[in-house]
Amino acid sequence: MNDAAPHPPHVRHVLVLPDREAAEEVVEALTERFGVAEEPQLVRDALAGEDDAEDAQWLVVVEDPDTAHDPTQLDDLAAEYEGWRESE
Repeated sequence: MNDAAPHPPHVRHVLVLPDREAAEEVVEALTERFGVAEEPQLVRDALAGEDDAEDAQWLVVVEDPDTAHDPTQLDDLAAEYEGWRESE
């Protein structure tokens, strides 16, 4: 019999932003406003079939193993930069 408390699920938030500048500003805001200790990962996501860098979205990946970040606040932050949040 295992009496250990179950671990909460590991959450990964993905903030989808329209351009690199917005994504970099969101990374900075995450550190300043949310106290994110581990720097979020910044990823360029080219839209299907598009080779032009102008047709790319930028993703800010925030690991949240302790589910410490309020999804609503992350939604609001992404919306400030014309983006949105997805969770995995």
